[in-house]
Amino acid sequence: MAIARVLAAEGCHLIVAGRTTSTLKKAGRELTRRRIRVLTQACDVRDPQSVKILAAAARKQFRRVDILINNAGITQPSLFVEKLDYATWKDVIDTNLNGMFLVTHGILPLMRRGGTIVNNLSLAATRVFAGMSAYDASKYGALGFTDTLREELRSKGIRVIALIPGATDTEIWETLWPDAPRKKMMSPETVASAVVSALSLPENSTVEEIKLQPTSGAL
Repeated sequence: MAIARVLAAEGCHLIVAGRTTSTLKKAGRELTRRRIRVLTQACDVRDPQSVKILAAAARKQFRRVDILINNAGITQPSLFVEKLDYATWKDVIDTNLNGMFLVTHGILPLMRRGGTIVNNLSLAATRVFAGMSAYDASKYGALGFTDTLREELRSKGIRVIALIPGATDTEIWETLWPDAPRKKMMSPETVASAVVSALSLPENSTVEEIKLQPTSGAL
């Protein structure tokens, strides 16, 4: 929600998608107070049909999309490969990697020159962590997808940015590391501010990666 809030403050109309209807309704109520147009749409990024419905709703409501933020992501319990079950592996890959492809594929026809795609990755896209094979693989794959997409869309004038944040205080730690020192982490608002700064650059300039780390060296 942090990125959505900052974009709303900038006057952007928004499409907010997610799997949980109650969370979407709450987000919609909050964001519409900014006097912007907000479409909340239930979507499971793992499901091609669900993504197709999302893209159709976006076309109907707004006709085009200027900014796409691929932000859906889950993690896994810390387990070595020999103890990691396939269902968990598949769920992480389907959400973090296949979902990014499906949403990008569905929304790209609605984007025009001057548009921007931001793929929220992780420090795990550039280094590995023992016990995190599914998550690491999904993020490494997502970075490769992002870099390839950038080259494919460069001539069309659509910018593609890899967001690579270090430890950020979000709910994902409840699965990954329940006792993590979250007070030492970056806030989601810090990450959101960095994204909006990149989006505000002139059309003839861009950043390809946004790398952020907490000031504490403990994480």
